[in-house]
Amino acid sequence: MNTTDFATCDLGDAHKAAMDGSFRALPPVFRDFGARNKFCGPVVTVKCFEDNTPVKAAVESSGQVETAAGPVGAVLVVDGGGSLRRALLGGNLAAAAARNGWAGIVIDGAVRDVAELAQCEVGIRALALMPLPTERKAPGLRNLPVQIQGVWVRPGDWLYADADGIVVLPAPA
Repeated sequence: MNTTDFATCDLGDAHKAAMDGSFRALPPVFRDFGARNKFCGPVVTVKCFEDNTPVKAAVESSGQVETAAGPVGAVLVVDGGGSLRRALLGGNLAAAAARNGWAGIVIDGAVRDVAELAQCEVGIRALALMPLPTERKAPGLRNLPVQIQGVWVRPGDWLYADADGIVVLPAPA
């Protein structure tokens, strides 16, 4: 399966009349930090606040998901509550995500180690940079619907990200 043969603008054109909420576009507030600036895949979600324990557990596991077209890299969508006080992903975890076959990571929160992130062969979108690491406070939640900047994203949805933006569909385009 070719996971770079798409354009979010084309997807927007094709689904502009969708009034049922099946086509969703995330607000244009995310910055690009990874080596892949274009990525897509089935969504895996985590919800945590200023504690990256579930992010670490996810990226240290396989990011490959079996589909009808064969295995593809998943996209980890992290509901970090929009906090910019602690970084939920840094260079070590991004390298683990790349090693384990994740296509991308979208974080409603901050990241750190910008030079290291740029070297990791994984797509990374986040709101901002923050040098402070997280504290271990709570385990967080995994595989539940999350709201990212007011947009619902569910496990199993397909997320598409390129230079024009980030869109979500309930199935592959």
